[in-house]
Amino acid sequence: MCPWAWMTSRWLLEVEKVRRIAPSFHVMSLAYLNQDKDIPEDYRRMLEPAWGPVRVAVAAAQAEGDDVLLPLYTALGNRIHLEGRAIDRALVEESLAEVGLPQALADAMDDPQYDDAVRKSHHLGMDQVGMDVGTPVISVEGVAFFGPVVTPAPKGEDAGRLWDGVVLVAGTPGFFELKRSRDRDPDFS
Repeated sequence: MCPWAWMTSRWLLEVEKVRRIAPSFHVMSLAYLNQDKDIPEDYRRMLEPAWGPVRVAVAAAQAEGDDVLLPLYTALGNRIHLEGRAIDRALVEESLAEVGLPQALADAMDDPQYDDAVRKSHHLGMDQVGMDVGTPVISVEGVAFFGPVVTPAPKGEDAGRLWDGVVLVAGTPGFFELKRSRDRDPDFS
């Protein structure tokens, strides 16, 4: 659901081309993160369909291993962020088919039995950085951060230079944050 997390994931894939990193992905849920927060009702309604894809991602990882998370996230994200499609069963089924996963995994969309696994995966990432942030969250050399929030996702050596900066601050004891107000919407180019 989060376009900023999507762009950070695309940036990491660019970094992988120019730096020796091996990104791994796990499930984080905006719906879970915000379920008990005082948020505007329209934002809460927007998050309702977010449970479906995270449940499917968890079910897919349970069935096939965590290596399916990146290709499944890419298939889902292309449809949600690049094509601007609403989250529904057809979108999930198409994404599963694209990555060669069983269509039956789409049944997990409406199955709360996966919610404990969603929470566990969510906390594996978020507990490292604290629950007072949103997405994206990355962990670098044992230090987790909210961010980077960047648009558009840097490419090539620009992606590598941003990575170098992230590694630098990760190695700085006591470093907590850099932040400025966003002045533009996500640019998926």
